[in-house]
Amino acid sequence: MNIPESSLPRVVIIGGGFAGINFARKIANKNVQVVLIDKRNYHTFQPLLYQVSSAGLEPDSIAYPLRKILKNHKNTFFRLAEVESINSEKNNIKTSIGNLDYDYLVIATGTKTNYFGNESIETHGMPMKKVPQALNIRSLILQNFEQAAITNDKETRKALLNFVIVGGGPTGVELAGAIAELKNHILPRDYRDLIPEDMQIYLLEGGARVLPTMSEHASKKAAKFLSKLGVLVHCNTFVKNYDGKKVLTNLSLELQSETLIWAAGVTGNPVKGLQAEALIDRANRYKVNEYNQVEGYNTIFALGDISLMQTDAYPNGHPQVAQPAIQQGELLGKNLIKLIEGKPLKKFKYKDKGSMATVGRNKAVVDLKHFRFAGFFAWFVWMFVHLMALVGFRNRVIVFFNWGYNYINFDKAARLIIRPFRKLNQ
Repeated sequence: MNIPESSLPRVVIIGGGFAGINFARKIANKNVQVVLIDKRNYHTFQPLLYQVSSAGLEPDSIAYPLRKILKNHKNTFFRLAEVESINSEKNNIKTSIGNLDYDYLVIATGTKTNYFGNESIETHGMPMKKVPQALNIRSLILQNFEQAAITNDKETRKALLNFVIVGGGPTGVELAGAIAELKNHILPRDYRDLIPEDMQIYLLEGGARVLPTMSEHASKKAAKFLSKLGVLVHCNTFVKNYDGKKVLTNLSLELQSETLIWAAGVTGNPVKGLQAEALIDRANRYKVNEYNQVEGYNTIFALGDISLMQTDAYPNGHPQVAQPAIQQGELLGKNLIKLIEGKPLKKFKYKDKGSMATVGRNKAVVDLKHFRFAGFFAWFVWMFVHLMALVGFRNRVIVFFNWGYNYINFDKAARLIIRPFRKLNQ
């Protein structure tokens, strides 16, 4: 892998998500050699992936080169590779470009889409966990508009203009609102030969309410906002089968749709090689102690979504969102140096900064520890928090001007079919 030999301890990080980059930043320029490995050469700001899917932002606005993050740090290296397995006995990892020894290993591989064993959805549905997948959704939406404009068959047009989103969490709610804005503002202007009322957006949630992890106040407000935008919300609804044309649910509801977007769940993305006791099967996450050490190992750590730290406050582990990953990464950056120096470590304690979701223009919900609010001010807070959390000044500026342009002109300027998407059944 062409990593130079060094007398310094080698710290290998697998994954360039929120946990990986925050840990790398904290430990860089210390008396260690750092090697960051990822199968992509960029960090993705996943909370805004839905805006790429709905033509609100270009992908380079929410992605940032990993090498650029590390460029000012000495003894720090990046390798574009996929880690295939871990050999803990030899302190070695096997990757797609070769093997590498480590003194300390940090696993920050995040999550992958969880289809809960439904092969029909895995085959025909559209996931949205990565930038290429978001671009696929964007292309498919716009291709459906183009195809609907030229078809004479009413049923075919209906299926092309029916969009089914499965999962009523923040991702599903935000995506439903964004696609509804395409219907309300873009379709009447760009596709004057289509009737906007023919386009329907369905949001299917298996639980009793949307945003189940947030307060009931947030759920009720979000449902109200979605209804105003024209989104048809169906709770207590599970998808049993999808063949690329028809959606079958646990209820009598059947939908003709060319597009089903799966936002109903994730599962951990572990690396092969560690003992079975270290992995909690039901969640596919590594069991870690309060220092993020993987159970049974002193020199292997897991951070963020791939880790499951059971505490009195969080018996099922911390929520799989950005803040726990960021906070764990920063603390481990300090703790690992203490470990090397033989000093006592500090236990991780999650500081919940609240949760939020946007449902479109001037519409958002925010849950803080002592306050809950919704509407325009919540939308403004949501924008500010996400803008500041973006990696890189350039990305913040681009997203700010994009949002400003979209707000003033009721427009989504990124509606380009750069890479046409073709479904398997076509």
